[in-house]
Parts: sequence; C-alpha cells; structure tokens
Amino acid sequence: MSAGDGRRPPLLLCFHHAGAGVSAFARWQARFGTAAEVVPVLLPGRDARAREPRITERAALLAELEVAAAVTEGRPYALYGHSLGGLVAYSFAAAREAAGAPPLAVAIGAVLPPHLRSPLAHSAELPDEPLLRLLVRQGVLPPSAADDELNGGLFRRRVLPRLRDDLRLARDLIGRAGTPLRTPVLALAGRDDPVAPPAGVAQWERFAAGGFRLRLVEGGHLFVRDKALPDLLRRELERLPATTSRAGVQGTRARSSERQAPAA
Repeated sequence: MSAGDGRRPPLLLCFHHAGAGVSAFARWQARFGTAAEVVPVLLPGRDARAREPRITERAALLAELEVAAAVTEGRPYALYGHSLGGLVAYSFAAAREAAGAPPLAVAIGAVLPPHLRSPLAHSAELPDEPLLRLLVRQGVLPPSAADDELNGGLFRRRVLPRLRDDLRLARDLIGRAGTPLRTPVLALAGRDDPVAPPAGVAQWERFAAGGFRLRLVEGGHLFVRDKALPDLLRRELERLPATTSRAGVQGTRARSSERQAPAA
C-alpha cells in the first residue's frame, strides 16, 4: 500500500525500546518515502518529555496512548515496536481491536512473547552492579557500562533509573497479556540476539490469530539501528491492502507460519 494511487499513505506508529527515546527512528521517513508516514511515539520520562513521570503500568500506558489512537482516526495504520516497544505495540493493537479500529498489521521486533520469561523484564529490581553486568551481557548497554566508575557513575545516574522503569513496564505488560490479535503479526528476530533469540520470537504465533510470519535479520538485540530494518518494513507495508476495515484486514491474510530468510 502506497500513496501512488492517490490515497494518503498509511501511518506507521513506532514504539521505542527500553531506556531509549525515538532517535532510532529519526531517519526512517527518508527510507519509507511515500510508502508510509512514520510517526515515532515518545513515551514520557525521556528526551523532550524528560520531566514527565515515567510509565510503569499497562493502564497508565493505554491512557497515554489515547493520543496515538486519536492520530490514527480516519487513516490506515500499522505498528512497529522494538523490544519493550514490541510489547507496547501488542498492547496498543489489542486495545484498538477491542475499540473496533484495528491496525493493518503489527510488526514486533526483538522481544519474546508474553508467555515466555524475559531475561530482562524480571530483572528490574536487581542492584545496580548486577543489573549493569546483565545489560552488558545481553547487548543492551556497551561494555564500558560494566565499569561504570570509570564513567563517573554516568550509567547509574542517567541510564539505570529510566531502564528500570521501562523494565517494570515490560513486566506489567507481560503479566497482563494473553489475547491473540486478529490483526496479522510480523515478528522480527536478530540472528545473534541473546535477549530474544529467533526460536523464542517465533512463538509470537500463539498471539497471532489473524496470520503470522517470522523474519530473521542480521544483528543482535538493537538491530533497530540498522538501515536494513526500515527497508524491510517498507516492503512489508507495500504488500498491505488499502483498507482499515476489520473484514478487509482479516480477509487478506490467511493464517501462516511462514519462516523466511532476511530480505536485506
């Protein structure tokens, strides 16, 4: 689906990973061109919203995302969420389906489905040093974070508080999930991701009653930073039907467990 037929292009709402803002999506619009209008969704407590309280519970998240829901009114839209953002995208999609306004598709990257135990989401209450070491081992933070004293305690002071709250949000989203989506789901897994390995990401199929596909991409947990990802998602969007109706969404995708090699 693109703007070439005279219609407005679909929106692509993008949800960031834990501890981050929306900088990973800063150059995505140039990669999508007229195939989609990229809409990064910034949660409170970071970047331009740094002074606002961070969200750690699903109810508060859904209330916050009412603004994003309003943006989609009258427009076809799809979702992409990375890591924590994948759980946010899933929760948002479930709420929009319940409201009768489902997305065209949901793409979820670098996160395990809710029924699997996350090595990170249940580590939010670890003391600083063990948590920093875990985040380094999992590829979430650079190796220098393990020796934070050499950085003047920068990671403890500026990074860990935000990461802890985001992990608490992930833990709450996992604990309250369970509804399979009627919207088609595309799951993306990094080949070398220790946080969400491909075999685990593949189990999102349990939550994809409307159709499921798995795509493998090169890289570790933060493959969202690679330019191959927006190119892959653009191609996926161009395959979507030009409709927002529930019947149209469900009728265009047969249920599938197709496993594909990287497209980029």
